[in-house]
This record gives sequence, C-alpha cells and structure tokens, in this order.
Amino acid sequence: MAAKITLRVNGKKRTVQVDPATPLLYVLRNQLELNGPKYGCGLEQCGSCLVLLDGKAVPSCRMPVEAVKDQSVVTLEGLTRKNGELHPVPRAFVQQQAAQCGYCLNGMVIAAVALLAENRHPDDDAIRNGLQRVLCRCGTQARVIRAVSQAAQEAQP
Repeated sequence: MAAKITLRVNGKKRTVQVDPATPLLYVLRNQLELNGPKYGCGLEQCGSCLVLLDGKAVPSCRMPVEAVKDQSVVTLEGLTRKNGELHPVPRAFVQQQAAQCGYCLNGMVIAAVALLAENRHPDDDAIRNGLQRVLCRCGTQARVIRAVSQAAQEAQP
C-alpha cells in the first residue's frame, strides 16, 4: 500500500508516494531521478548503491525507504557545493582520473567521503580498508588511493 513519505535528500525535503517497503535505491533513482547510486548486486555486497545516511556510508538497495525518513540522505549528486564547486573527493577522483567504467565510482566516492569524515589523515592501508566494501574490477585502485589521499590533504586546515 502506497504512503506519502518525506525524505531529506541532498539537503532538501522531498515527498514521495510509495510503498514504505520499497528499497531506498529505487526511490532515489525512479522517483527522485538521482542516478549516482547504482543497482549492482541487490544484496548489499558490491557497494554500487552506497549513500551517506547521517554521514555514514550505507547500501541503499535493500533498505526500506520508510527506515530513512528521519535521517539525512546524501547521494553523489549532493556532493556539489552551492557555488557549483565539487566536494574535494569527487574533484580528486576527476583530477586523478580514478574512474574507468564508472559503475563502482558512486560507491568509491561515497565510501571515501565517509572514511575522511572519520579519519582526516588516512594512510594507504586505512584507505584500502575504508574502500574494501566496494567491488571494482577495472584496475584503477592505485588512482583511487591517490585520489582519496589528495582529498584528505586538500581538506586539512
């Protein structure tokens, strides 16, 4: 049965008419037309569907939309500042050319943002550990590590 659910997505309140059990990913992509989070495995194991939920990277492919109605959801699209400037993490990914096919990119960026929120000075091992939940087979891991390191350096006061 459909219900009106109000979400806070990328700093804005959005109301959708949807079954409360619908996965958040489907609402983000289909109702709100946000294409950052991707459908990968549908089992919360690949990281393609990660979003920031109150600052923590969480999979959205199985999470019922009703479970997030009182929390802040940030997608890849929400990492652009009001003046149009990119957040340091996606900007570093672009500068380091840390994407190939782009399917894992959403998860890598979201996981990196969450990592840097918890650890402002991660070493390479901490970066690898922070991103291990995102599956990537493209071979850009060295560039991804450089991008996260660059973003951490840029974010330092």
